[in-house]
Amino acid sequence: MLGQLCVAPQSLGANPESLMTQLALQYSTLNHCTTQEAQGERENGTEGGRERERDGGREKERKVAVYLIGLMYLCVCAAQKWMYGGLDSNMLLQYLAWVTYPVVLITFSAGFTQILSPQAVGSGIPEMKTILRGVVLKEYLTFKTFVAKVIGLTCALGSGMPLGKEGPFVHVASLCAALLSKFLAALFGGLYKNELRNTEMLSAACAVGVGCCFAAPIGGVLFSIEVTSTFFAVRNYWRGFFAATFSAFIFRVLAVWNQDEETITALFKTRFRLDFPFDLQELPAFAILGIACGFGGALFVYLNRLIVECMRKQKTINKFLLRKRLVYPAMVTLIISTLTFPPGFGQFMAGQLTQHESLVALLDNRTWCRQGVAEEFDYISHSHAWKHPQVNVFITLILFIVMKFWMSAVATTMPVPCGAFMPVFLIGAAFGRLVGETMAVMFPDGIHADGSVYPIVPGGYAVVGAAALSGAVTHTVSTAVIVFELTGQISHILPVMIAVILANAVAQSLQPSLYDSIIRIKKLPYLPELGMGHHEKYNIRVEDIMVRDVRYITLSSSYREVQEVLMTGQLKTLALVESTDSMILLGSIERSQLQSLLSLQLGPTRRLDHLRRHAQDNGTHTHTLGAHTHLDTMDSPPSPPCTHTHSYTSNSSNTSARHGVRFLVSVAEVIWNPLPQIAEWEEQQLDEPVDFNNCKIDPAPFQLVERTSLHKTHTIFSLLGLDHAYVTSTGRLVGVVSLREVGVPVH
Repeated sequence: MLGQLCVAPQSLGANPESLMTQLALQYSTLNHCTTQEAQGERENGTEGGRERERDGGREKERKVAVYLIGLMYLCVCAAQKWMYGGLDSNMLLQYLAWVTYPVVLITFSAGFTQILSPQAVGSGIPEMKTILRGVVLKEYLTFKTFVAKVIGLTCALGSGMPLGKEGPFVHVASLCAALLSKFLAALFGGLYKNELRNTEMLSAACAVGVGCCFAAPIGGVLFSIEVTSTFFAVRNYWRGFFAATFSAFIFRVLAVWNQDEETITALFKTRFRLDFPFDLQELPAFAILGIACGFGGALFVYLNRLIVECMRKQKTINKFLLRKRLVYPAMVTLIISTLTFPPGFGQFMAGQLTQHESLVALLDNRTWCRQGVAEEFDYISHSHAWKHPQVNVFITLILFIVMKFWMSAVATTMPVPCGAFMPVFLIGAAFGRLVGETMAVMFPDGIHADGSVYPIVPGGYAVVGAAALSGAVTHTVSTAVIVFELTGQISHILPVMIAVILANAVAQSLQPSLYDSIIRIKKLPYLPELGMGHHEKYNIRVEDIMVRDVRYITLSSSYREVQEVLMTGQLKTLALVESTDSMILLGSIERSQLQSLLSLQLGPTRRLDHLRRHAQDNGTHTHTLGAHTHLDTMDSPPSPPCTHTHSYTSNSSNTSARHGVRFLVSVAEVIWNPLPQIAEWEEQQLDEPVDFNNCKIDPAPFQLVERTSLHKTHTIFSLLGLDHAYVTSTGRLVGVVSLREVGVPVH
């Protein structure tokens, strides 16, 4: 039925009235067909009619949904028509089209993702960082999540909101790697079932996601290592480069095949002069730009986290948003779209340009302003966006930076698949452009060197600002390499590296990275890094943070004690000690192994055996039972005949049949109505000592001593991917420390 409501692409130029007419006719036809089907169902009988009446509500909801989809499609068509200049004469229709188009797409993205797989919401890098550490996140690398991520991300990026794609690309590549590993494991088995092999696949997939996003394989590999791995295995290095190179190659080859490019070139190609790209006297300006970007990156991370925490603290708002999950993304999109409306406030901040168009303009090597007056610059359909008759370029850039800054911080909190790297990259480029234009005004004739005049290149400052701010937000240095691959030039390698390093130094001393901040917000089980300074942390020992009340079992423990330990806690593993007096640590047992032991001891098989024996005892000693009684239905051997004789020895066959039925009925009553003897049997079984021969025991769990420093403990946990470690003193178990205990003093 949905296919009948699709409008051909050629009809986009039609007026809205004709589109509504087509939709109404198709809806009436659908309604008429449904009515006829319902009448025919009623004639088929009472039972079929009742079934259809029960489904009547669902059918109405389906028709309403179809009609709403038609209305949304009409709005999208109107928005597309305005984009092609069909509504220039009516300001109200322009505004409605401009606002409706992103609202519909964002709302659909949020709703579709929430229904199909909520795990697809957000960036994906924080979760991949947690998974690569050894933590299992359920439903995060499934096919449903893949479909939700791809479709939701497509709609989110198409809406024009200040959202990025780098994090979701990493998640999509990881999903492809995980699904491919499962397919190969089911097909071939063996090596492909190895957990370490799957981790290596995910490490390469993270590099692929960044590499194909920016067509930057080298920067992609380095960036993925910095943001996802605390310790990186060198054997995965060439695998990441191999996969990332092919992904970037295919990404750029598709542009050539689509005739968007003549050959494989940089994504944002610049044309800076190579003989004298910058003067040494400009290095202080680049350094100041890097320091300012460091403060800006820390402010962005703080603002993003503050928005989420404020909404969570307001219980009324939080409950409302949990019930109406689509209201928040729709409202945020409506506000941002209204502020960027080109005939409105958007005319002062280049509101009609996409992120790609804005970045192309900001990286241009020509100067926009001389002596404070806008120069006559002309880009491909970009000149009218940055020039304004009443406002100069400086005001436009300042408004662009301020508005995009808080808009991006708010937009990235929407429950849709999105990233934050590209909006931050764009804001950094705009800030660098502002500094470059300021330098061009301060030195209108350029920097003099050896009698030659070399004018200021504001586009170089834009490149430096983009790398510095994105590096400050993500706490990475590899953004410098990504910038070189994006622009195709390394002429500004020295100022870029200086700015990125200074920005990282400032940002890391003030705030965690954006990905670590999201990990804290989502409370994912990840161990944060030890920050600079805070020397008191290095004086903390394991004995200061360990948990002394340890759950354990002994070699002489009964099944009852094991049951109590399992019911009172949710620990994944339990310590096995020699005895309560000695507390010598012998190993550890997983929770699943202990549950299996209880199942074997109190499982259905042993219960049925007990019931068979109990029923046979009743059949042997009860005088009301006849001869030849047996339990064929329970696969038990036939019972011996009764030795006593009574008045019903004649007609023995009929009597035996009747008494056999009575005997089976008594057994069924015992099975389905547990008698006190069943409870007594369970009590006896629980009091028996545990037989550890039927379970797997880890004889060498990781152990620490009491005097181990926090710094060493943190390094061991990060390197080995541990979630807990036992603390011993001369072999005796004295405590346990987990990620939570290690993470508290670090925070």
